[in-house]
Amino acid sequence: MYYSADIGVFGGSGLYELGEEYRRVDADTPYGKPSEAISLLDVNGVKVAFMPRHGKKHIYSPAEVNYRANVDAMAQLGVKAIISANCVGSLRQEYAPGDFVVTDQYINMTSGRKDTFFESPTVEHLSSAEPYDEKLRQFALEEGQKMGHVMHDGGTTVVINGPRFSTKAESRYFGMIGGDLVNMTQYPEAYLCQEKNIPLVNIALVTDYDAGLKDNPDIPPVTNEMVVQVLNDNTEEMKNLIFRLIARIGSEA
Repeated sequence: MYYSADIGVFGGSGLYELGEEYRRVDADTPYGKPSEAISLLDVNGVKVAFMPRHGKKHIYSPAEVNYRANVDAMAQLGVKAIISANCVGSLRQEYAPGDFVVTDQYINMTSGRKDTFFESPTVEHLSSAEPYDEKLRQFALEEGQKMGHVMHDGGTTVVINGPRFSTKAESRYFGMIGGDLVNMTQYPEAYLCQEKNIPLVNIALVTDYDAGLKDNPDIPPVTNEMVVQVLNDNTEEMKNLIFRLIARIGSEA
């Protein structure tokens, strides 16, 4: 690829642009086309590559996203770190809508997704015990706290296929197996970044309580309207946190 960037950003639902771009790069990969052309931005001297993982008009469901093409395109640009932003449902009372979670683990419950670059004849087995970069996680926590946000240090995300939300029985089960949050996109995105040896940090915005909480009958199951409302209320705050994190990573490079 003719262009390069220092930091990559994947935008989730509600985050379809990051700022004023100076160039759009229509990448080609061995795995097909990415979700969207990559926007290149200059953020106080740091070159940033931004891509909305669902496409700019949210045209790809979580199960349809070409995760391999998205991550490969970032790797072609030579990014040294990736910031992943997404929204999650909460399985625990303490993770409340509007809170931010810098996740540290995931449980993959998806199926049918192309989830590795290591295919025959080149097969490798990598550890995914620690899927997120600890230094970047601490940077994100510190910058969010400086902004006055509720920042949760760690959380296990159960990743489901979507696009439907969970049943009450599924939501209870996810909590029983150790899940704190539910999301539809962190796998295989996070693992593919590991295969490309790109440090990754995930900032999750809690938008709802999934199918409700079994210990609190007053909390209703999630609706799309609930998610959209919390996204609308917090998108600018997510952007500002990403900008602060970009500056922090750039200054520590």
